[in-house]
Amino acid sequence: MVEEISYQLIKKIGSIELRRYPKIILAEVNGKDDTSAFNILYQYISGYNITEETIKMTAPVITSTKIKMTRPVISKGSTFAFVLPKQFTETTTPKPKNKEITIRIEPEKTLAVLRFSGRTTKKRVETFEKELYTQLEKIDIKIKGNPFLMRYNSPFTPSFIRRNELGVEVEYE
Repeated sequence: MVEEISYQLIKKIGSIELRRYPKIILAEVNGKDDTSAFNILYQYISGYNITEETIKMTAPVITSTKIKMTRPVISKGSTFAFVLPKQFTETTTPKPKNKEITIRIEPEKTLAVLRFSGRTTKKRVETFEKELYTQLEKIDIKIKGNPFLMRYNSPFTPSFIRRNELGVEVEYE
Protein backbone atom coordinates (compact mmCIF):
# COMPACT_ATOMS: atom_id res chain seq x y z
CA MET A 1 0.00 0.00 0.00
CA VAL A 2 1.30 3.45 -0.94
CA GLU A 3 1.52 6.09 1.80
CA GLU A 4 -0.72 9.10 1.15
CA ILE A 5 -0.38 12.60 2.55
CA SER A 6 -2.60 12.92 5.58
CA TYR A 7 -4.88 15.93 5.89
CA GLN A 8 -7.70 17.22 8.05
CA LEU A 9 -11.04 17.76 6.32
CA ILE A 10 -12.26 21.19 7.44
CA LYS A 11 -15.45 21.45 5.47
CA LYS A 12 -17.18 20.09 2.37
CA ILE A 13 -19.02 22.64 0.25
CA GLY A 14 -20.70 21.04 -2.75
CA SER A 15 -17.99 19.13 -4.62
CA ILE A 16 -15.19 21.19 -3.02
CA GLU A 17 -13.32 20.00 0.06
CA LEU A 18 -11.44 22.45 2.26
CA ARG A 19 -8.48 20.59 3.75
CA ARG A 20 -5.66 21.42 6.15
CA TYR A 21 -2.37 19.80 5.12
CA PRO A 22 0.71 19.46 7.32
CA LYS A 23 4.21 20.53 6.34
CA ILE A 24 5.58 18.16 3.68
CA ILE A 25 8.89 17.57 1.95
CA LEU A 26 8.93 17.44 -1.85
CA ALA A 27 11.47 16.12 -4.32
CA GLU A 28 10.79 18.27 -7.36
CA VAL A 29 11.88 18.65 -11.00
CA ASN A 30 11.16 21.84 -12.97
CA GLY A 31 10.72 22.44 -16.68
CA LYS A 32 10.52 18.83 -17.91
CA ASP A 33 7.67 16.87 -19.46
CA ASP A 34 5.88 14.50 -17.06
CA THR A 35 7.57 11.33 -18.30
CA SER A 36 11.11 12.74 -18.06
CA ALA A 37 10.45 14.30 -14.65
CA PHE A 38 8.88 11.09 -13.34
CA ASN A 39 11.89 9.05 -14.49
CA ILE A 40 14.35 11.44 -12.83
CA LEU A 41 12.43 11.34 -9.55
CA TYR A 42 11.94 7.58 -9.74
CA GLN A 43 15.73 7.13 -10.02
CA TYR A 44 16.10 9.32 -6.91
CA ILE A 45 13.71 7.23 -4.79
CA SER A 46 15.25 4.03 -6.22
CA GLY A 47 18.57 4.89 -4.58
CA TYR A 48 20.23 7.41 -6.89
CA ASN A 49 20.89 9.76 -3.97
CA ILE A 50 23.91 10.52 -1.77
CA THR A 51 23.06 7.86 0.84
CA GLU A 52 21.92 5.36 -1.84
CA GLU A 53 18.75 4.90 0.20
CA THR A 54 15.60 3.47 -1.37
CA ILE A 55 12.58 5.64 -0.60
CA LYS A 56 9.02 4.33 -0.71
CA MET A 57 6.68 5.78 -3.32
CA THR A 58 3.91 8.00 -1.95
CA ALA A 59 0.74 9.53 -3.34
CA PRO A 60 -0.17 11.87 -4.77
CA VAL A 61 2.29 12.82 -7.47
CA ILE A 62 1.95 16.59 -7.81
CA THR A 63 2.24 18.61 -11.01
CA SER A 64 1.66 22.27 -11.64
CA THR A 65 -0.98 23.20 -14.18
CA LYS A 66 -0.38 25.61 -17.00
CA ILE A 67 -1.16 29.13 -15.86
CA LYS A 68 -3.14 31.25 -18.26
CA MET A 69 -1.71 34.63 -19.28
CA THR A 70 -4.81 36.47 -18.05
CA ARG A 71 -4.12 35.64 -14.41
CA PRO A 72 -1.93 38.03 -12.44
CA VAL A 73 0.66 35.37 -11.51
CA ILE A 74 4.21 34.55 -12.42
CA SER A 75 5.09 30.91 -13.00
CA LYS A 76 8.53 29.33 -13.34
CA GLY A 77 7.03 26.74 -15.69
CA SER A 78 5.82 23.25 -15.02
CA THR A 79 6.87 21.31 -11.93
CA PHE A 80 6.58 17.63 -11.12
CA ALA A 81 7.01 16.45 -7.53
CA PHE A 82 7.02 13.38 -5.33
CA VAL A 83 6.00 13.82 -1.70
CA LEU A 84 8.54 12.14 0.54
CA PRO A 85 7.29 9.76 3.25
CA LYS A 86 6.53 11.44 6.58
CA GLN A 87 9.44 9.64 8.28
CA PHE A 88 11.85 12.07 6.58
CA THR A 89 12.78 15.43 8.06
CA GLU A 90 14.70 18.40 6.74
CA THR A 91 17.92 16.82 8.05
CA THR A 92 17.28 13.15 7.20
CA THR A 93 16.08 13.57 3.62
CA PRO A 94 18.65 12.01 1.25
CA LYS A 95 20.36 14.58 -0.96
CA PRO A 96 19.84 13.92 -4.67
CA LYS A 97 22.81 13.13 -6.92
CA ASN A 98 20.94 14.58 -9.90
CA LYS A 99 21.21 18.39 -9.88
CA GLU A 100 17.81 18.68 -11.62
CA ILE A 101 16.09 17.60 -8.40
CA THR A 102 15.29 20.16 -5.73
CA ILE A 103 14.27 19.20 -2.21
CA ARG A 104 11.68 21.70 -1.00
CA ILE A 105 9.77 22.13 2.24
CA GLU A 106 6.12 23.00 1.71
CA PRO A 107 4.64 24.61 4.86
CA GLU A 108 1.32 23.70 6.46
CA LYS A 109 -1.56 25.17 4.45
CA THR A 110 -5.25 25.12 3.66
CA LEU A 111 -6.30 23.87 0.23
CA ALA A 112 -9.53 23.81 -1.73
CA VAL A 113 -9.67 20.49 -3.57
CA LEU A 114 -11.89 19.18 -6.36
CA ARG A 115 -11.76 15.42 -7.00
CA PHE A 116 -12.34 13.81 -10.39
CA SER A 117 -11.65 10.51 -12.14
CA GLY A 118 -10.43 9.70 -15.61
CA ARG A 119 -7.54 10.96 -17.66
CA THR A 120 -5.75 14.20 -16.91
CA THR A 121 -5.58 15.74 -20.35
CA LYS A 122 -4.89 19.45 -20.58
CA LYS A 123 -8.48 20.15 -21.65
CA ARG A 124 -10.03 18.12 -18.80
CA VAL A 125 -7.77 19.73 -16.20
CA GLU A 126 -8.67 23.21 -17.52
CA THR A 127 -12.37 22.32 -17.27
CA PHE A 128 -12.03 21.24 -13.64
CA GLU A 129 -9.86 24.28 -12.88
CA LYS A 130 -12.65 26.56 -14.13
CA GLU A 131 -15.18 24.64 -12.02
CA LEU A 132 -12.97 24.93 -8.92
CA TYR A 133 -12.47 28.68 -9.40
CA THR A 134 -16.17 29.27 -10.11
CA GLN A 135 -17.25 27.41 -6.98
CA LEU A 136 -14.71 29.23 -4.80
CA GLU A 137 -15.87 32.58 -6.18
CA LYS A 138 -19.51 31.71 -5.37
CA ILE A 139 -18.66 31.04 -1.72
CA ASP A 140 -16.28 34.03 -1.52
CA ILE A 141 -13.11 32.10 -0.67
CA LYS A 142 -9.89 33.84 -1.73
CA ILE A 143 -7.24 31.95 -3.67
CA LYS A 144 -3.64 32.38 -2.44
CA GLY A 145 -1.65 30.31 -4.90
CA ASN A 146 -1.49 28.60 -8.25
CA PRO A 147 -3.52 25.47 -9.02
CA PHE A 148 -1.85 22.08 -9.12
CA LEU A 149 -2.81 18.55 -10.04
CA MET A 150 -2.56 15.60 -7.63
CA ARG A 151 -2.59 12.12 -9.17
CA TYR A 152 -2.94 9.05 -6.98
CA ASN A 153 -2.71 6.09 -9.38
CA SER A 154 -0.18 4.57 -11.70
CA PRO A 155 -0.55 5.22 -15.44
CA PHE A 156 -1.60 1.56 -15.79
CA THR A 157 -4.75 2.07 -13.71
CA PRO A 158 -7.90 2.06 -15.87
CA SER A 159 -8.96 5.68 -16.37
CA PHE A 160 -12.48 5.22 -15.01
CA ILE A 161 -11.14 4.34 -11.54
CA ARG A 162 -8.29 6.84 -11.36
CA ARG A 163 -8.32 9.32 -8.50
CA ASN A 164 -7.23 12.83 -9.46
CA GLU A 165 -7.58 16.07 -7.57
CA LEU A 166 -7.12 19.69 -8.49
CA GLY A 167 -6.01 21.81 -5.56
CA VAL A 168 -5.24 25.43 -4.81
CA GLU A 169 -4.16 27.17 -1.62
CA VAL A 170 -6.87 29.37 -0.11
CA GLU A 171 -7.46 31.78 2.75
CA TYR A 172 -9.82 30.15 5.22
CA GLU A 173 -10.18 30.45 8.99
